[in-house]
Amino acid sequence: MAKSKKQKVAAKQADQAKDLKQPAAFSAKGKAQAKPKNFKKSLATLWAFMKPYKISIIVSMVFVSIGTVISVLAPTYLAKLTDAAAAVLVGSPLGIDISKELETVMFWGIVLSSFYILSFICSFTQTWILSKSNQKVAKDMRKKISNKINVIPLNYFDTHQYGDTLSRITNDVDTIAQSLSQSLASIFSSTISIVGIPIAMFISCWQLAFGVIASVPISILLIVLLMKFGQKYFVKQQSELGKLNGHIEEVFSGQNIVKAFNGQHKVSEQFDKTNTELFKSAQMSQFLSSSMMPIMDFTNKLTYVFIMALGAYLCSTGVISPGIIISFISYMNMFQQPMMQIGQLMGSLQTASAAAERVGEFLAETEQVDDSHIANKIDPKKVKGAVSFKHVRFGYLPGKIIIKDFSLEVKAGQKIAIVGPTGAGKTTLVNLIMRFYELNSGSISVDGVDTATLKRKDVRRLFSMVLQDTWMFEGSVKENIAYITDASMTQIKKAAKESYIDHFIETLPQGYDTKLDDSTSISVGQRQLFTIARAMVQNAPMLILDEATSSVDTRTETLIQNAMDKISKGCTSFVIAHRLSTIKNADVILVLKDGDIVEHGNHDTLLAKKGFYASLYNSQFSKQQD
Repeated sequence: MAKSKKQKVAAKQADQAKDLKQPAAFSAKGKAQAKPKNFKKSLATLWAFMKPYKISIIVSMVFVSIGTVISVLAPTYLAKLTDAAAAVLVGSPLGIDISKELETVMFWGIVLSSFYILSFICSFTQTWILSKSNQKVAKDMRKKISNKINVIPLNYFDTHQYGDTLSRITNDVDTIAQSLSQSLASIFSSTISIVGIPIAMFISCWQLAFGVIASVPISILLIVLLMKFGQKYFVKQQSELGKLNGHIEEVFSGQNIVKAFNGQHKVSEQFDKTNTELFKSAQMSQFLSSSMMPIMDFTNKLTYVFIMALGAYLCSTGVISPGIIISFISYMNMFQQPMMQIGQLMGSLQTASAAAERVGEFLAETEQVDDSHIANKIDPKKVKGAVSFKHVRFGYLPGKIIIKDFSLEVKAGQKIAIVGPTGAGKTTLVNLIMRFYELNSGSISVDGVDTATLKRKDVRRLFSMVLQDTWMFEGSVKENIAYITDASMTQIKKAAKESYIDHFIETLPQGYDTKLDDSTSISVGQRQLFTIARAMVQNAPMLILDEATSSVDTRTETLIQNAMDKISKGCTSFVIAHRLSTIKNADVILVLKDGDIVEHGNHDTLLAKKGFYASLYNSQFSKQQD
């Protein structure tokens, strides 16, 4: 039920890109600026997320180590079991007493089985510990991102695609969790195997060990070259995925606009272009990652042939026993697996590090100045509503001042209408009153208290706000009206009645208990009535209306205007108006142009001046007459 992000972006860009006269850093296509990626730095970022769970990770790695060492030692006992079994097979046809050899076979069989059971227990335990730790890492990431969203200035969302931010929360975090689950233990185990297996092989037979080790430099060289060449494709894959998600989210949420302007072909072209770029980067990254295994497999099979031939010769000369050959076959299989895995796992780790870097970049974004230490408070129940603007200067971008030198004294209980052409600074002024943005200089005070000396949440408690952008969440009707207040049902029903949405609510299946979601049919005008009811319930000492009746019919507009007059009676209200006929009864009308107040006064006074306001009003009146 929440207002689509596409509509929010469109509204902000329409008002801010003009109102603020600033270029958007992201176009509707959501083209992100590429930056060089630092693999070592991204690994450090990844470790920073994992550090709180280092104890669990270390414990799981201990179990990995024990299990891997047991696996490395097992072929040695397999050789002894094979030689004992061979003695039974050789002695049995000759009628030799083989009871002692059978006891030896039984003994080494029990030893080897115990090793395999212990290895399984270690593997099972480390998997359970590590999977739990990895999911906790993902959970913490999502929590940090959620907390970060609450402290990031609004101008971040003015210049970044919603879809790309969502991709960092969902795709990138999931990629990190999955990659860690697949890679961390396997890389650790493979590393131990690559070191331990050669040592065991050299102890068993140094001649055969040299034959196996000779293939390692070739394998390592191939891995390094593929990793170095493939890193840029892994990074590009994650970036292109974020762009594609942003494009899809925008198009899906704005289907009515796309179809109304016959833009299907254009958005399809944009999708195909981004999808093609994602295909190219994903295809190359997956090809390079997957090609490591067949290359390693080919190298190991050639080595296997060589070892079998050399082993047969050494066995025939009495240098080694047949059991050693069998153990080396086992070692070859064991050695092949980590050598083949290490490249693929490093590719997975690259993907995780690229995702961690994107998450880290978001978490490193500049935050609002922390105001939790501010002790100064203001009681909304005691606020009269006198607002003072003194030499306010503000610009969304450095060096581009939108509001240049704004000063105004608003008396308690006055209705202040703010009018002017698009880009004049109307919405900007309201954003500054609510402290959605910080002033470059000057001050805004409420009852003589500078809002900069208050916590932002305390400032916002002073205002009820109704915007053009209607926002509703998935929940019951009464929850949407009450929102974060503890309003009673009596208050909720009263607000619904005064905002003329009560009749519609009564037609719903469960009335005020009806759950609102994407399947509930609610018009834009009805949504606006809901937001007006929400503002009424809040009952703050001051009121902000940003063209709150723009989406309703003329009859409903009149009714709502009467209701607004009731709730605004005795409280200070700021009304942004595009239809000037709705603010005739305002105490003061501020006429803005290019960020400056060019005229101010009541409706009759401003018309009599025959200035900028009169020309605006007359142009609207003449259009209405037409």
